[in-house]
Amino acid sequence: MHLNKPNTADASIPLRHYLILITVVIVAGMNQGLLLPLLTLMLEQTGISSGVNGLNAAALYVGIFATMFWIEKPVRRFGYKPVIVTGMLIVCAALVLFPVFPHYWVWLLLRVAVGAGDSGLHYATQLWIVSSSPADRRGRYISLYGMAYGVGFSIGPLGINLLIFGPSVPFLAAAVLSAVSLLLVLRLRSSYPQTAEAGERASAGYPAVFRLAWFALLTSLLYGYMESSLNSNFPVYGLRAGFSDAWISLLLPAVGIGSLVLQLPLGMWSDRWGRRPVLMVSGLLGGAAFLAVPFFAGGSPYVLLGLFALAGGAVGSFYTLGLAYAADVVPRAVLPRTNVIASVLFSAGSILGPNIGGFSMEYVSIHSMFYWLGGAFVLFALLGLLYRPAAAGASRQELPA
Repeated sequence: MHLNKPNTADASIPLRHYLILITVVIVAGMNQGLLLPLLTLMLEQTGISSGVNGLNAAALYVGIFATMFWIEKPVRRFGYKPVIVTGMLIVCAALVLFPVFPHYWVWLLLRVAVGAGDSGLHYATQLWIVSSSPADRRGRYISLYGMAYGVGFSIGPLGINLLIFGPSVPFLAAAVLSAVSLLLVLRLRSSYPQTAEAGERASAGYPAVFRLAWFALLTSLLYGYMESSLNSNFPVYGLRAGFSDAWISLLLPAVGIGSLVLQLPLGMWSDRWGRRPVLMVSGLLGGAAFLAVPFFAGGSPYVLLGLFALAGGAVGSFYTLGLAYAADVVPRAVLPRTNVIASVLFSAGSILGPNIGGFSMEYVSIHSMFYWLGGAFVLFALLGLLYRPAAAGASRQELPA
């Protein structure tokens, strides 16, 4: 078995390889940041309701969700690199096919395919970086990963402006960038997840792992909900609120830009002061910013720009900090399983986001998506008072099956 090779199991990543992984994450973030609002806008312009539009957007996360139930075994058996390459090939193919078949149901299937490809790519890159990071610097290491994704995700929506050259141009531009990053990945030397050490059980069941790190893992659910809700529902919200396409393409990256500004500082602060208090304070600030959006939606878009940047700075690191926190409280041998749970929760939140946001905007209030977002992050911060990381850490060495 490949995973028995000690010289390649979770070895530290050389700087050149690490930079390639960061480049891959940037491009992957660009693709996701572009596709969600771009396809939503194009479907909205055909007259499709916001609820049905949200269902189509959720298909991306259905692909991510379904992939998570079997992705752990290929990574353990073949290593990180083959899984990353396969995921990138799937995404490249889908990007080329979107403009060729501009139909609702075809796009739904292609979104499922993109979700599956992204799922494998992100799972392998996240696990590779987290597993090879020293515990006392894990926060800043994974924060750099988050910054890379944030850079790409922030740039992605700007690709909407390429529509003036033709409806296929944004898709083809993204496909070319993906192909270039794929060529870089082919130069990587693969590695494999670490096997169980004495006193640790790699076969620990998913419920046991979740009980050990539930607070850290809930960050994935919230991040997926926020990301998909904003990028799938906000273009509709913006159009109905009277914003231009250009303003929508500027407001969406504000979340990513805010995240970039605080991503590394939050990671370093979590290394120094603990991840739970940093996550709790960030949840409160982000929730307050989202709850304030409806009160300023009828005014200047510059105020919304500031609120989105504040929210992004506060909670834009949730996914990566959650992974770092989970790695603090579980044995290294079960990190692949922990990452599976995080990815499943991310997918679940991402599926719920466009649907709850879309249907609540249609049947409750156009501002309801921000009430849901703000309330969810505030509730998370309060739940942090119930979590006992010391008790979790005491049971790290022996997990029930």
